[in-house]
Amino acid sequence: MNLKDERRDSGDRARHEGVNMAQAGPYEGVTGSEAAIDRAMNEAGGILRLAPTWVPRAFCTPGRRIRLHPDDYFPLGKERGGIDERWLASAVRAENGPLTDPFEGLSLVLDPTGGVIPLDEFVAHTKGDAIGGLWESHGLWPMYSKFFDNEFPLPFHIHHRDEHAALVGKPGKPEAYYFPPQMNNHGGRFPYTFFGLHPEVTRDELRDKFAAFLTGGDNRITDLSKAYRITPGTGWDVPAGILHAPASMCTYEPQAACDVFAMTESWSNNREVPDELLWKDVPADRVGDLDFIVELVDWERNVDPEFWSNRFTPPIETIESRAGSPEYVERWITYRSSAFSAKELTVAPGGSVTIADRDAHGLIAVAGHGRLDDLPIAAIASIRYGQLSSDEFFITAAAAKNGVEVTNTSATDDLVLLKHFGPGNQQLAAERGELGL
Repeated sequence: MNLKDERRDSGDRARHEGVNMAQAGPYEGVTGSEAAIDRAMNEAGGILRLAPTWVPRAFCTPGRRIRLHPDDYFPLGKERGGIDERWLASAVRAENGPLTDPFEGLSLVLDPTGGVIPLDEFVAHTKGDAIGGLWESHGLWPMYSKFFDNEFPLPFHIHHRDEHAALVGKPGKPEAYYFPPQMNNHGGRFPYTFFGLHPEVTRDELRDKFAAFLTGGDNRITDLSKAYRITPGTGWDVPAGILHAPASMCTYEPQAACDVFAMTESWSNNREVPDELLWKDVPADRVGDLDFIVELVDWERNVDPEFWSNRFTPPIETIESRAGSPEYVERWITYRSSAFSAKELTVAPGGSVTIADRDAHGLIAVAGHGRLDDLPIAAIASIRYGQLSSDEFFITAAAAKNGVEVTNTSATDDLVLLKHFGPGNQQLAAERGELGL
């Protein structure tokens, strides 16, 4: 049985067995019942309100820019670490060790009568009505986005390509970065990202750095890389197989729906990186084999002398937006990957626009307030862990096709939404040539 079938069967079992768990993280009333799913689907014409999904990381220090209340960045005890990620439109669970909550990382759809519905079960029941043709091609919602918010840069690491991830039953993990100005009132301790390798680096030199990882201390692997200064309002494309150490910026990250990686920097931010994070997603028969870690590296892309030209992603205004309406501006902010894409929509004070995105997507408000059709939407300023919000939604394929009216009800402030799509975005495909993407 492949991974797609396992996920589909898991959703089917939960639905048919009437699984009804009491709690997922801070949220009570978890249900996978067909009645609850149908209520949520029909309540607002396929626009689903999502509960905030907070994810701790034991090896990170929160940057405190994802708008949690100051007292709530460490709600789960010292063993779990601080909250420095919020996952968006996620149908996958986080892999955070033996203390991980069974629903951790998974987005939860609000049942209009109370309680929450796991997004993977929702998709398994509603199929193409929820995610359109992606149900036939993937059998699941194959991407998610997140806010990554660390005070320090992450250790230099790599995400597996499909062929290596498949050896541990996972898909590969390409990802992309965008740095919302609204979420970056400060740049943290090191607002630079190390990407790739110097063109002169050899495989033997890199393998030596991997070997030094296991001897303790600092293996100084970023000596082989280049750091790029990060500018809010811009982004980067990071295909699977590229070594990178993300900056200490609050980052919006569309990515493939999995949590696969290998840490390759042994000492980061004055702490040692455990050996098990190097071998986390390595097949049992290759643990200890440094040649396998070398194989994870997409060599051509890492040593590309035109890395900046090929991976830097400045925002590009959509064709329809270029028509010049004073009420809104919409820009592609993630467009280089075939696995996902993303847009930023800004609606002027008092403005309104109806956009038929054609494809299912998640969205989150990062500034302002207004309405999605008749539903209130508002960016949060400060929220308690476990409190519900009205800033995040999932737009099903049916709703996206019909078009969603976005209205800014403020007289002074822009309403700014970030929208994340799966593979095969129809609008992006139609606009690539004309926009030169």
